[in-house]
Amino acid sequence: MGLFDSIANQAANALSGQGNAGTTTMFDTITALLANPEIGGISGLVDAFQQHGLGNIIASWVGDGENLPISGCQLLSVLGNAQMQRVARKLGLSVDEASDAVAGALPQVVDKLSPNGQMPDSDMLAQGLALLGRLGR
Repeated sequence: MGLFDSIANQAANALSGQGNAGTTTMFDTITALLANPEIGGISGLVDAFQQHGLGNIIASWVGDGENLPISGCQLLSVLGNAQMQRVARKLGLSVDEASDAVAGALPQVVDKLSPNGQMPDSDMLAQGLALLGRLGR
């Protein structure tokens, strides 16, 4: 199994609740990232994507249609190196590996947190993240 397959499996397992006990899962990492005040939740993430010319990508995740993919490199440019270094440490991966892994899973998480194409307000986001956290374990 190649490195990309390993990272993809880790992301899929985390999203389906099959992450390894005692380790930080991809799902936990993404929900913590979205809850981070520096990010500003989904609306802050949308703003950051728009500032980097990637508004159409995140709009597809929030909307009802097909989720457009994002590369790890694109995600790194949106979130910044410092943020991705923190994520990489939590996952025990390099920044490039973490960027690729989060890029593979983030569209699904944002899609699930924005039903019917509506972004949740702060309270709803916190409740949604808590609920998804319970379901993901």
